[in-house]
Amino acid sequence: MTATIHRLDRPEPSLDPMLQLVAGDMNAVNQVILDRMQSQIPLIPELAGHLIAGGGKRMRPMLTLSSARLIGYTGTRHHRLAASVEFIHTATLLHDDVVDGSDLRRGRRTANIIWGNPASVLVGDFLFSRSFELMVEDGSLKVLKILSNASAVIAEGEVNQLTAARRVDLGEDRYLDIINAKTAALFAAACRIAAVVAERGEGEEAALDAYGRNLGIAFQLVDDAIDYVSDAGTMGKDAGDDFREGKMTLPVILAYARGDAQDRKFWKDAIEGRRSSDEDFAQAIDLVRRTRSVDDTLARARHYGQRAIDAIGGFANGEAKDAMVEAVEFAVARAY
Repeated sequence: MTATIHRLDRPEPSLDPMLQLVAGDMNAVNQVILDRMQSQIPLIPELAGHLIAGGGKRMRPMLTLSSARLIGYTGTRHHRLAASVEFIHTATLLHDDVVDGSDLRRGRRTANIIWGNPASVLVGDFLFSRSFELMVEDGSLKVLKILSNASAVIAEGEVNQLTAARRVDLGEDRYLDIINAKTAALFAAACRIAAVVAERGEGEEAALDAYGRNLGIAFQLVDDAIDYVSDAGTMGKDAGDDFREGKMTLPVILAYARGDAQDRKFWKDAIEGRRSSDEDFAQAIDLVRRTRSVDDTLARARHYGQRAIDAIGGFANGEAKDAMVEAVEFAVARAY
């Protein structure tokens, strides 16, 4: 079988092909999500529903479903597992918003702002528990190992990011370690478990893992870039959140390395919390643009996006593969 070479050059890519590809399966997943977020404690479904219904694209469970379609799986086990993936993701969002002190997500007030930090943390714990119930019900120890490991790696990534906050000496290697853990690990696991339930070989598992992992890295690189080039309406969070939280994302790492002594003093003051006004953020935007740090961050995103596309090059051509390729292109194109 000859692989088709795909390139990141499609005009105005969209998630629509993937949405259409998995629409029927996604209805089943959404029903599982709705059923399993219920509780006799009214606050739990109220708070969970606020975030779950908050306009997210459900990209991670869609990756599970799309990967299953790519390899020709015709069963239904992946429905519950895709819901498990979404619960893991939602739980991490609830916890992250508490840690970061965020007040906006996807254009809406965060759960911690509405219900408070304790409720957000505890409902996040509830959703983690539901996700593990779904894994256990599937009955595959291999699936349980993949998703539980991803959950642990995500937590490690978040702690790594927390300890790296407001450290202007953070290097690119550690930054990549952080985003590989906190974002890419779940993308990779979401794709890999499709090959497990379809009882495919290690080669296909690894290929889907590589697709998801590289897509996740590209996705996070773009997120970190658009913090300096977009607005709240586009991003679904406050522009400049990363800047004000003292996060050394790649645009800042590059701008700091390329700046003169005055620029570096500004970044040190900003990252350590002494420069956080709107005027300071405007100066940060000017610096990342002047040093082409955003451009180079997006170039790296395109590189990882191409690696994701290449990873599934050996699978059969068809609508599933096309949709997964375009999903990568969409993830990268969000910044333009």
